[in-house]
Amino acid sequence: QVQLVESGGGLVQAGGSLRLSCAASGIIFSIPSMGWYRQPPGKERELVAHISSGGSTDYADSVKGRFTISRDNAKNTVHLQMNSLEPEDTAVYYCNAVVRSTLIGRATDYWGKGTLITVSS
Repeated sequence: QVQLVESGGGLVQAGGSLRLSCAASGIIFSIPSMGWYRQPPGKERELVAHISSGGSTDYADSVKGRFTISRDNAKNTVHLQMNSLEPEDTAVYYCNAVVRSTLIGRATDYWGKGTLITVSS
């Protein structure tokens, strides 16, 4: 089993910055991909950004140029630096990790419990 624990959410004014962190623990052989998703009020969950173990990144168009994803493979952590926050960024943010627990085992999706970010105008 693998656990993902997020930290760093909260309330911020528009234009401000926040940094989210997520740490994976448990039986981990490798983590091919880590990322962040969000679910705005009344809407479906959507991809924010993800990063491969090699450092390749992908971002939602709405956050490009404002958010930066990074990871520390040695510590099994992923971070999301969020700048120039807008009220539209208000959502519950979820950490995601695709984890292999053994060399030949299949990869499994894991999710954190989510952390609320509220951006006030």
